Amino acid sequence: MEPGLFPRRLCLRQLKIANCIDGFVNFRELIVGKPFWVGFDLGGTKMLSAVYDDQYRCLGRERKKTKGFQGEKSGLERIVKCIYDAIEEAGQSADDLQAIGIGCPGPIDPQRGVLLQAPNLGWKEVSIADELSREFKKPVVLVNDVDAGVYGEYRFGAGQGVRSLLGVFPGTGIGGGFVYEGEIFQGANISCMEIGHIPTVPDGPIASAGLRGSLESVSSRLAIASLVSQAAYRGQAPSVVENVGTDLANIRSGPLAHALKKEPIVKEIIGQAIRQLGKSMAGFVHILAPERIILGGGLVEAMPNFVMKKVEEGMESWLLPAYRDVCKVVEAKLGDDASVQGAAAWARHVLDKKKKSGK
Repeated sequence: MEPGLFPRRLCLRQLKIANCIDGFVNFRELIVGKPFWVGFDLGGTKMLSAVYDDQYRCLGRERKKTKGFQGEKSGLERIVKCIYDAIEEAGQSADDLQAIGIGCPGPIDPQRGVLLQAPNLGWKEVSIADELSREFKKPVVLVNDVDAGVYGEYRFGAGQGVRSLLGVFPGTGIGGGFVYEGEIFQGANISCMEIGHIPTVPDGPIASAGLRGSLESVSSRLAIASLVSQAAYRGQAPSVVENVGTDLANIRSGPLAHALKKEPIVKEIIGQAIRQLGKSMAGFVHILAPERIILGGGLVEAMPNFVMKKVEEGMESWLLPAYRDVCKVVEAKLGDDASVQGAAAWARHVLDKKKKSGK
């Protein structure tokens, strides 16, 4: 192993020694006392904290259940504990922490560091940056979780080397993010690119935000699973009943991918939903002309070839001829690491900009 080239996923407990120019040395000696950054991904069901050195190599990580139903105060305490545990796992001292970047679900105010609303947690107006800054005595930068993931892919994954990158992540909802020339596209006082809530089908189904006919109401994994559940209940998808039953909570990306190969109606349901996603993505190409689009999330990971094909069909059916060769659609590479690594890198980027501007 060449000096300094430690695999990003390896933690201190997994790698005790490394081959250096002078022979074998203790890995801890190479990293203790050096500056490090923390990336954090706050999700609806789990939270993930990771510690990175100045080359964005992962030194340690910790994962916990979010338990958002217990309220904001309990949630903040779990966030703090998760960060401390990741720092301990990395064998570091909090004194060498430079900053924390935290990706949050839902709209955020990037200037005040406030999570404005997280419907899947039931939280509103939570001053996360202030709370964590008081605890760790270090700068804290808030960013929307999908924005953090897209930025992570831009810096370290499938979006490297492009001028502009659009990310689309179909899941329970549909998240979106856009990076242009190294900057996350957001409003002055609020995050944006909430593409799951754009109007899509007049008087269509109602989704989580209460908006009838939004993109997520027809193209999210939850919307797809709902239709598949109905088909299974009607006896039109027997393999689904046999595999997971008709409970919507059990019809996730894996079972959908399994049923796709066996049930024509499931193939039709998923295909129609993903083609509509592609049509809506074509609208964003007309507006933003991104150099590259990345698709990510569990649904994409479970059936990448089918999703890519149907997205491209939908886009081609809606794109103006002049825009058909503007961008390339690719699969995201980093998985869960995209948001935590992106959040850490974005925090460092924001702080570096402030230092250069003298603010």
